[in-house]
Amino acid sequence: MACTTILVGKKASYDGSTMIARNDDSGSGHFTPKKFVVIHPEEQPKTYKSVISHVTIELPDDPMRYTAVPNAVEGEGIWAAAGVNEANVAMTATETITSNPRVLGADPLVKLQPAEDGKEEVPGGIGEEDIVCIVLPYIRSAREGVKRLGSLLEQYGTYEMNGIAFQDQDEVWWLETIGGHHWIARRVPDDVYVVMPNQLGIDHFDLEDALSDQKEYMCSSDMKEFIEKNHLNLSMDGSLNPRDAFGSHDDADHVYNTPRAWYMERCLNPHTKVWDGEHADYTPQSDDIPWCMVPEKKITVEDVKYVLSSHFQGTPYDPYAAYGEKNMRGAYRSIGINRNDFLAVIQMRPGMERDCNVIEWIAFASNAFNVLVPFYADIDETPDYLCNTTGEVSTDNFYWSGRMIAAMADASYRSSVFHIERYKEHVLAKGHELINRYDALLSKETDAAKRKEIRHEANRAVAGMLKKETADTLDKVLFELSGQMKNAYARSDA
Repeated sequence: MACTTILVGKKASYDGSTMIARNDDSGSGHFTPKKFVVIHPEEQPKTYKSVISHVTIELPDDPMRYTAVPNAVEGEGIWAAAGVNEANVAMTATETITSNPRVLGADPLVKLQPAEDGKEEVPGGIGEEDIVCIVLPYIRSAREGVKRLGSLLEQYGTYEMNGIAFQDQDEVWWLETIGGHHWIARRVPDDVYVVMPNQLGIDHFDLEDALSDQKEYMCSSDMKEFIEKNHLNLSMDGSLNPRDAFGSHDDADHVYNTPRAWYMERCLNPHTKVWDGEHADYTPQSDDIPWCMVPEKKITVEDVKYVLSSHFQGTPYDPYAAYGEKNMRGAYRSIGINRNDFLAVIQMRPGMERDCNVIEWIAFASNAFNVLVPFYADIDETPDYLCNTTGEVSTDNFYWSGRMIAAMADASYRSSVFHIERYKEHVLAKGHELINRYDALLSKETDAAKRKEIRHEANRAVAGMLKKETADTLDKVLFELSGQMKNAYARSDA
């Protein structure tokens, strides 16, 4: 499943938060409606069975409550996507990544083998459908998340290549699957951000640390033997670059993946490197764009939303550009596209009580035209406007309202973009205002039950504000689109 990820260490963020963020895109030819919900321990299965791969997994007896952004329509499984558990550990899963034939030949993906010709069915491994559900309710730190998922991959295998982020108050970890059963993981340094656009990304790995102290790296216990046996390390000096050893450098990457990494780092480090022109350090087609960089200034939630909404603004590749060579517009795959289904930014704020320090920012539909809204994550339920999505198009929920705004604004871009910018600014400002207001109320309250009610009241207030702003914007872009109809009558005195 196509998507884009950004991870931010606590010394790289504006307020000392760790942040993980990912947008998820539907496949071609359809939308995948999403909803924002809370999963309670009694709702968590004891025996889990994957819809896609048919693998069956016995789960521990003590799951925790967690938030999730699952599919709103039954069919291909849960796809819980992103969430925070009651131990204040978060994850987002998954970023579909790429590999190469040498890796996949050495450790083939574990795919479902249907029953046929008298042979019994052989289940496949785990995948994006399953990972949040079978990991997040059982982990109490980001490191624990890496270890639990790593053990599941080694036991059951996977039928696809994926990247997964784990987060707690102090650390962010990134895990990448290698073939069917192997994996590597790296802790995100505190002073950097990471960009991940659908390709294996880690570009430096300390195998010695991963197989001993595990301070900054972890991996499958047999990774050293796996690399040596299959001659996977391509470096001339013995160092390990996983992107070279395990990843891909196909022509398709230069249209689909590397341009997204180039643009995100171009935004967050505009002066650190030369990004444009014949003397550029990196271009949209560079295979060696860094996995992580120290930003030129501290990164805000708004920065994360902006880069994950990118359509290459300010470059010749912007499909909405009114200037430049027409054949360059839309040359590369944008981040903010019509197929975006959701965006989750999980922000873990330092120096606050544990029941209110985690904010889960949610957006639905196309990032180029949607808005990001904040919710306290330590909750028992989510507001109806975010959780009542169905397969039926309706203005009663945030998902489909966002879809309609995006379709209309795209078709009337030049006249509607002003309304979209106002929409984004108003909702983000109101979101910050409401969280600040309820943070202040929480700082004065010590009773646990009353604190919980304040958090729920805050989330309802945010949803109410969002519903009003969304309805107002829908009305404005509908008017702009209607004004472009062939039989629109322009005279105001008729």
